[in-house]
Amino acid sequence: MNLQPQRPAVAADPAVVPPPPTKSLRTWSLDILLWGGLAIILIAAFNTVKLPDIVNVFSNTEKMQQYGKDFLNPDFSQWRVLVGQMWLTVQIALWGTFLAVFLAVPLSLMASRNISPSWLVWPVRRIMDLLRSIPDLVIGTLFVVLVGLGPLAGVLALALNTAGVLAKLFSEAVESIDKGPMEGVKATGAGQLHEITWGVLPQVAPLWTSFALYRFESNSRAATVLGLIGAGGIGQTLFEALQGFQNRTVATIAIIIVVAVTLIDMLSQAMRKRLL
Repeated sequence: MNLQPQRPAVAADPAVVPPPPTKSLRTWSLDILLWGGLAIILIAAFNTVKLPDIVNVFSNTEKMQQYGKDFLNPDFSQWRVLVGQMWLTVQIALWGTFLAVFLAVPLSLMASRNISPSWLVWPVRRIMDLLRSIPDLVIGTLFVVLVGLGPLAGVLALALNTAGVLAKLFSEAVESIDKGPMEGVKATGAGQLHEITWGVLPQVAPLWTSFALYRFESNSRAATVLGLIGAGGIGQTLFEALQGFQNRTVATIAIIIVVAVTLIDMLSQAMRKRLL
């Protein structure tokens, strides 16, 4: 037994302040290059995007007053039909997200560097890039040609585009997991499929679900835009009202979309809280 008296701990001197972190010359140069380049692009694009014409917002007051008068007096005479179209839009978004998840799960596992070989990761990631880069409207137009006008074209367009986005997010979640559970499953002599089932999926399932809910919210708005090309839903009704200058109907549709998206957001938040 050690009976020697212990020396009291010396309190740190509050007057001694550690020096602030310093950046190297290379780091400063990269920062200047990055932010300076961004500033140059903004300045060069000032006239390209016609920002000086922003004064026109305050010049056409008579047209804005008439438009605002109609917009503040929505026509709810057909609200049942419009709500039904909005419900169809939500169903398009729901099915598009649902199919996208089933596409994204295998793609994300094949694109994860910590569980897949490099010769497989690279081509799968390029496929994911392709799915994300093509706009929804372009994919929707393709499916309108293939399957005809209607909600199915919207579902398939959202499924492909969302699959590329979710696969990217899912793979990043897989690459950040703790390797301990995987190694524990591997130590039992299990195969790679069992490693993924018991070592990977339990760790990423809550995060994957959260990502899918976020995309469902986004798809509820994207499905509205797809209606403009004949993919069904309230977007098609909105496009017809815009073409006919039915501003009161447009206002009603806008209110219904805002209410629907708000309700979806509240539902998604409640579901995400239960996952944490």
